[in-house]
Amino acid sequence: MTSKAELACVYSALILVDDDVAVTGEKIQTILKAANVDVEPYWPGLFAKAVEGINVKDLITNVGSGVGAAPAGGAAPAGGAAADAAKPAEKKEEAKKEEPEEESDDDMGFGLFD
Repeated sequence: MTSKAELACVYSALILVDDDVAVTGEKIQTILKAANVDVEPYWPGLFAKAVEGINVKDLITNVGSGVGAAPAGGAAPAGGAAADAAKPAEKKEEAKKEEPEEESDDDMGFGLFD
């Protein structure tokens, strides 16, 4: 029952945020009653406190744009630098291709049919 109550409160809060309505425990409870969903009385207030002071729309739209993500537009190096940067990667791939797979099995000390 707990996960059902949590999901119901999350969806109710998202409905309120999407409609640009302030997220409060009373409004979450109103949506839950309209949807005929019974939850413990503390869940709506808990979720209202959780999103208090947070811009939920920005939070949702910025998912996946964490640290290390390349910024959009102009992130790739200029023409000559891009070609030079790709060469070391190509050499590494060629070295891996030249190495037969059987040697890697022998290195571990066992083979498929030993």
